[in-house]
Amino acid sequence: MNKTVRVLAVGDVVSAVGCEKLRELLPSLKKEKNIDVCIVNGENAAVGNGMTAFSCEHIFASGADVITGGNHTFKRREFYETLENSYSIVRPINYSEDCPGRGYTIVDKGFVRIGVVNVLGTIYMENLKNPFDCMDEAIKKLRDEVNIIIVDLHAEATAEKKALGFYLDGKVSAVYGTHTHVQTADEQILPNGTGYITDVGMTGPSLSVIGVKPELAIEKMRTNMPVRFENPNDNALLQGIIFEIDRSSGKTVSVERISI
Repeated sequence: MNKTVRVLAVGDVVSAVGCEKLRELLPSLKKEKNIDVCIVNGENAAVGNGMTAFSCEHIFASGADVITGGNHTFKRREFYETLENSYSIVRPINYSEDCPGRGYTIVDKGFVRIGVVNVLGTIYMENLKNPFDCMDEAIKKLRDEVNIIIVDLHAEATAEKKALGFYLDGKVSAVYGTHTHVQTADEQILPNGTGYITDVGMTGPSLSVIGVKPELAIEKMRTNMPVRFENPNDNALLQGIIFEIDRSSGKTVSVERISI
């Protein structure tokens, strides 16, 4: 039996083109890299962003074990029932407990159990519960059941991501950033054994402004007028990160950034 577990975290899937690229590449990538658990951020997977039951079904069928969310999780009311009833889809933990869904889950693969937490940053984002306090609460609950915890930190500010990464160093197995759709090159293992990257990037159109047709993003920024965003339909890529984690200690032993 392997002494380590390999976890693949895939960056924000953007619209139909991102879903198609995920379906095209994920099955072979998991096989090639001997992936045990796959986590996919799907908060932009529906056309026009947000999530739907259909987009989540597509992501699961492509090979995801867990889907994480972000600030667009609650955009579509028709998705609330799916979110409430699924233990494989998590939304940011710092929303009110009265909101649909849950902020963490446990993936049980038989040979290993892994906790997955989704948390939202609050700098330049929504005014929610403090992410540091929310993570303390989540870790306290999960530690009774698992010794491997993976955190999807959906946040805007790189400083907030780095600070939370160091705060969680040694308390969780890995912290990876999502939301900005631009992959950073700072993958590392922090001093106390927590794998970290500021942002894993996105799975969607590469010739775009974080998933949007460039001309539409330019028009919005130049004129400040309302613009209906659209996604390019070609030249897509898949981005993410692989954490190899020691099953006994729960510490990350290697980190590999992915961009295909």
